Amino acid sequence: MQQATTEKLINDYLDAFNRSDSEGMLALLSEDVIHDINQGGREIGRDKFRWFNAMMAEHYSEVLSDIAVMVSTDGGRAAAEFTVRGTYLKTAEGLPPANGQTYSLPAGIFFEIDDGLISRVTTCYNLTDWIGQVEAASV
Repeated sequence: MQQATTEKLINDYLDAFNRSDSEGMLALLSEDVIHDINQGGREIGRDKFRWFNAMMAEHYSEVLSDIAVMVSTDGGRAAAEFTVRGTYLKTAEGLPPANGQTYSLPAGIFFEIDDGLISRVTTCYNLTDWIGQVEAASV
């Protein structure tokens, strides 16, 4: 896969995220996509990714900005760095109580690409920073 094709694929994925278009995101993933959840486990499959997106939408409203996409020369891997700006809507298990707190933090995603689809999504952000922001906004 060429660099430009992969860059478009990643930008389409991130654009779908910003539109809260879960089905649009899922259409860009392989059926057996690997999803490495930040400071969490690994899930495999588009159906598990669909469930994860639904759970996230219930608890958070987020938009990505300041996006920079980087692609390997062969187009097989990519990374995106960005700022997550969000609102904590509903308390998630094991996390501080939600009351509409807003937050902004740097984050990134690493991608693998196979046969024109995203086959791995690995998300990274500083959970301690996020917790600190929502706890400070609760006071």
